[in-house]
Amino acid sequence: MKLTKEGVLKDISALPENYKTKDIDRLIAGYVKEKADPSALREHILTEQRLHRIYFYVALKQIRGVREKMAFIHKNLLFSDWWHTDQLIGFVSKLDHEIGLSYARDYVVSQDPFIRRWGYVMFISKNCAGHAGELLPLIHDDDHYYVQMGQAWLIAELAIFEPERVFDWMKDNGLRYSINGKAIQKICDSFRISDEWKEKFKSLRSALS
Repeated sequence: MKLTKEGVLKDISALPENYKTKDIDRLIAGYVKEKADPSALREHILTEQRLHRIYFYVALKQIRGVREKMAFIHKNLLFSDWWHTDQLIGFVSKLDHEIGLSYARDYVVSQDPFIRRWGYVMFISKNCAGHAGELLPLIHDDDHYYVQMGQAWLIAELAIFEPERVFDWMKDNGLRYSINGKAIQKICDSFRISDEWKEKFKSLRSALS
């Protein structure tokens, strides 16, 4: 079964008027069960955003190995906003860390801000635990809001597992406050970081601003 733009949009139009992500996911599950080929949707996903999740999910759910999933994403860096990058995190959460780094080093210097964001948020999982020393050097000044938010999210995630290392790095990382400040806020919003460490990170605000 080969999916077409017209056929998928027809299926979407049959969903409830105010359909939600779970409705799209049921549609995706049906396509995956039928082993549908979504390749013909690729050329439309940047202009018809309703097809974006379907294209990636139908393909990735049929690819077995995590390296192969990552290779597919790499060949299809077709992102148009933060949601389209973040929705793919779960597919690479078990990727070998060194392989992830080899991709990320290129992503974080891309001209496309949403590819840069992907270079950071692709590590948002338990798989980043213990890797602050390798991941923090990837973070550099960026003036795009959604990239900064992705950087801050990764910093806060690393602080869950290695708060002291992240704290020492933040004290003199030289980054603009818009990145450090967002990271401190995310750290303070986390339920997985102790109040003691939250206070320590908050104490950096005056020196970093």
